[in-house]
Amino acid sequence: MYLTKEIKEEIFAKHGKGKNDSGTAEAQIALFTHRINHLTEHLKNNRKDFNTERSLVKLVGKRRALLDYLTKKDILRYRAIVKELGLRK
Repeated sequence: MYLTKEIKEEIFAKHGKGKNDSGTAEAQIALFTHRINHLTEHLKNNRKDFNTERSLVKLVGKRRALLDYLTKKDILRYRAIVKELGLRK
């Protein structure tokens, strides 16, 4: 499995307030980004996997909603997470 407990804890420790902090917007955005990158790689090999494509679109929408929320709440946190994850070119 690509998303083990250890990987989640590592993501939450790096982007959240601690290894068990799964609630902050930054931690959720980082987790969604990890999952989006994995699904993107899967779809490069399996072009006709439409269920995965649908899941990818839903995940991107969820991440976009969290990024919009973070923009409204605290623009500095938004800029920090975007820069850290490399979301904007």
